[in-house]
Amino acid sequence: MRWLGGPHPRVAAPVGRAFAKLPLVWRLAIGLPLLGISLGSAAFAGLLLYYTIAIPDPLDLKSRDSAPVIQILARDGSVLAERGSAHAYLPIDLVPRSIVAAVLATEDRRFFDHWGVDPLGLARAAFVNLRQGRFAEGGSTLTQQLAKNLFLTSERSLSRKVEELVLAFWLELRLSKHEILELYLNRVYFGGGAYGVEAAAQRYFDKSARQLSIAEAAVIAGLLKAPSRYAPSSNSRLAVARARVVLAKMVAAGLISAREHQDAIETGIDFAPDVHQPDRGGVSYAVDFALEHLPPVISPGQSEIIVDTTLDRDLQAEAAKAVADEIAKAREPLAVGQAAVVVLDTDGGIRAMVGGRSFAESQFNRATKAYRQPGSAFKPFVYLTALENGFTPDSVAYDLPMTIGGWSPGNDSGKYAGPVALRQALAQSINTVAVRLVVETGPSKVARLAKRLGIDSTLREEASLALGTSEVSLLELTGAYGAFARGGRPVEPYVIRRIRSRAGRVLYARGAEPVSGRVAPATVGALNDMLADVVRAGTGRRAALDSRPVAGKTGTSQDHRDAWFIGFTAQMIGGVWVGNDNGEPMRNVTGGQIPAVIWRRIMAAAHEHEPVLPLPGVDAYRASEVAALRAVRTVETGAASHGPDPIRAELLPWQSAPSRQAKVREERAGPDAIQRPDMTGNRASAEREHVSAGRVSLHPPGPAYPDAPISADFIARSLEGL
Repeated sequence: MRWLGGPHPRVAAPVGRAFAKLPLVWRLAIGLPLLGISLGSAAFAGLLLYYTIAIPDPLDLKSRDSAPVIQILARDGSVLAERGSAHAYLPIDLVPRSIVAAVLATEDRRFFDHWGVDPLGLARAAFVNLRQGRFAEGGSTLTQQLAKNLFLTSERSLSRKVEELVLAFWLELRLSKHEILELYLNRVYFGGGAYGVEAAAQRYFDKSARQLSIAEAAVIAGLLKAPSRYAPSSNSRLAVARARVVLAKMVAAGLISAREHQDAIETGIDFAPDVHQPDRGGVSYAVDFALEHLPPVISPGQSEIIVDTTLDRDLQAEAAKAVADEIAKAREPLAVGQAAVVVLDTDGGIRAMVGGRSFAESQFNRATKAYRQPGSAFKPFVYLTALENGFTPDSVAYDLPMTIGGWSPGNDSGKYAGPVALRQALAQSINTVAVRLVVETGPSKVARLAKRLGIDSTLREEASLALGTSEVSLLELTGAYGAFARGGRPVEPYVIRRIRSRAGRVLYARGAEPVSGRVAPATVGALNDMLADVVRAGTGRRAALDSRPVAGKTGTSQDHRDAWFIGFTAQMIGGVWVGNDNGEPMRNVTGGQIPAVIWRRIMAAAHEHEPVLPLPGVDAYRASEVAALRAVRTVETGAASHGPDPIRAELLPWQSAPSRQAKVREERAGPDAIQRPDMTGNRASAEREHVSAGRVSLHPPGPAYPDAPISADFIARSLEGL
């Protein structure tokens, strides 16, 4: 029979027999990669065919003859701001050589030498990232950036990266290099609401891109690395510094001469007079945040899009004014330079955001981009972990000196109260008790719980985590407190509700977020009762709102470098940070002072027309504790109480009943044992504890320790181990 194709049978057969004789491991080692390459090639070819059918001509995308005008609306429909303006599509022949040179020098020096993917650039980026120990360079080519800009979302995943690589290769097959460059320069975002080089030139220099100097072109190209950070509207000095880096890259790439470089350095850069738009109503920080989080919904032909946000115009103005007023008072006497505010509703919608005392002076958003130590404002996650592991608000731990691995945490007062209820320890922000709880429950458990509730920053799993030594942003910390205000359901902060075209077509609508990491409502109710004590009789008293239940926590980092107050009601969550950008200490400022005052002022305005509602879970928690205590009394007296409720009468109106076991221990031990914690700050009665009686343990009550006493040896060993 005639052989119709492939290798000659006299050659193929010996090769096949030789392969069959190889050990299974070798056959798998050779066969699986070959199979993978075959399947990958088939998938690659299939995607190229799909894109060719779905997008017959990529150049149709340039039919959009203007960058969109973006209108940002408040939650009531009023206009907060307008960004962007319509400018003509600029053909590549009209783009100055200086702009092209600046973009290629910074974004893709080998643009004319690769086919959409640059292996050398990827290798170089990987080496830089490994050497610096962080993500410093991306390695994406200009074609990859265009593919992402045109067709993909901002999602970071392996599948999306693969799709980006295939699309880049497809664009290189369909378009010339100059066409790719033209599309890129007219579609890319340059910050400040400007899409495309012409819009950017008009926005920042009030002239056409065709008239830009080399220095001005370097400013434009420098924006591509981080538009919100380097935009002249955000920080003109940073924009100029970035332009100098771009000029140096242009020289290194041989795209400008040394003489041109020197002339550009010596040439002054004059920005447009209105580059720093006035912050009318204190909305600029929030508006910029919304612009930075726009989903990729802009399509060809759109001249205007409308962004519906969750922002409250009046509350935004009040928040900005409160920050400006209070920092102005404290700036000189207390060395306080900056503040930031976030207010959320219980759905996660951002009602107000202030990133600093003055947008005109600094556009750096400290509410979202500053990562600082939260201090004791992190403690609720420690106590919630303890509650999930069997402790109760009235479990007793020891406020005593301790040393862990050479570290000796202490209290700000320098004093120790001995045995204290967890409720009192949180209200008075006692450091040693929080550290003991972290050691007892495990730092990893605390870190996992905080992440469940929305803390995305890296948390160092060590004992000092109890004192808030891991840096977080104000937005993520405030968002994590949202789970307390929502009865145990985590919230995800967001600002964009919907995006529409001018014709009314909905381009984006926020859907329901998947809820995971819930905390049991009863556990949250117990914690909220404890956090309410912080405001009623603890370190957060200045945050109290008249006749409205409030819970929260103060925080102060080491040497008074940061001061926080994060608090909530049944309707809203608010967070306030004050400090200095350079990390300089303030003069004894704590979270219970300026932050609490700012918080109270803003939240009083936010709740002006809101009904008074109880904190989630608190009433149910108190009722269960009172019922448990009444049951104990009934068993001991042999009959139910009649007439006025003696148990409710003996409780302060804001104080829940102690846990059943704590009350039983108190009544059985007699007058020499620990007394009910005095939440007014007088700890004398709480210090009367006979440790030798063994009635109090660091461990949570449970089946292993029913009301039986615990030996003094056990307590001694527990203390020693800590």
